[in-house]
Amino acid sequence: MGWLWAIIVGFVLGLIAKAIIPGKQHSPLWLTTIFGMLGAIVGNALARAFGVEATSGVDWTRHLFQLIAAIVIVALGDGLYMATLGKRKQQRA
Repeated sequence: MGWLWAIIVGFVLGLIAKAIIPGKQHSPLWLTTIFGMLGAIVGNALARAFGVEATSGVDWTRHLFQLIAAIVIVALGDGLYMATLGKRKQQRA
């Protein structure tokens, strides 16, 4: 059940990050989901490092860390994806 939640959270975080980043992102949905999952993991680690691992009620601070990490990872990952995709297209031509 943990993997299912990780995929769902990654999917949602990835889509929100894509919506926040200006411009068009070209990475496919499955890769955006993986980037979102990585953002959740990194965000949790950062929240733990800043001492907000668990709070009473909804962990808004932890979710904010997750979203910021997802935005950074989606932006960097999409750039790497496009650099790789662009090189493949140049080699075929």
